[in-house]
Amino acid sequence: MIHEKRKKVVFKHYDQNQPMLLPPSLDDLVPANHPVRVVNEVIERIDIGVLELGYKGGGASSYHPRLLLKVLVYAYLRNIYSSRKIEQALHENVHFCGSPATRGRTTTRWRTFGRSG
Repeated sequence: MIHEKRKKVVFKHYDQNQPMLLPPSLDDLVPANHPVRVVNEVIERIDIGVLELGYKGGGASSYHPRLLLKVLVYAYLRNIYSSRKIEQALHENVHFCGSPATRGRTTTRWRTFGRSG
């Protein structure tokens, strides 16, 4: 029986709780050719004045309608239509992270904005 001398295995340092010196920029986490960038660019260029007129003002601050529109367009692009699924994506998917994690009710109310009945 021949005993081979085994080389020592060396692993890279792993510390799941290691704090980051600087948080990464969301821009660094999304590839340059990702569809979320197209959605962002298109929504930034369109006039959303009609949506802004629907806000009454007063009370607590609201999410910007441009932000909510970006969330909905990107969600629909990804075949996500449920408010709960959109909320889950806002919490879990870095491509949605350009948006704060809104509550499902916020998304639902905004989707029906301007509809009667």
